Amino acid sequence: QVQLVESGGGLVQAGGSTTLSCAASGRTASNYAMGWCRQPPGKEREFVAAISWSGGTTYYARSVKGRFTISRDNDKNTVWLQMNSVKPEDTAVYYCVADLNLSTVVGGANYDGMDYWGKGTLVTVSS
Repeated sequence: QVQLVESGGGLVQAGGSTTLSCAASGRTASNYAMGWCRQPPGKEREFVAAISWSGGTTYYARSVKGRFTISRDNDKNTVWLQMNSVKPEDTAVYYCVADLNLSTVVGGANYDGMDYWGKGTLVTVSS
């Protein structure tokens, strides 16, 4: 079992920066690809960013590429999402996710088969 706990959400001004953290518990957490999905108000969940178990491969949604950076430290069992130049349309509940398959993390925002989900943290970007 892997448990995921997000932190770092809150109110951010447009153009500003914030960092989300995801603490993973469980002996095998470092074996999992991890990532972030988000659900804007009134919309479906969508993929944001993914990182392989080693940290050597990353993927980003087109809407955040160049502004967001995903990283991980397996010794600390933590994944971060650095969010720069945020926009009002980045307002959403952000979920940390984990799966043994990186492809599932990339494509599984609305897939019930994702191995693990965090409870989410709300990021609100004010204009």
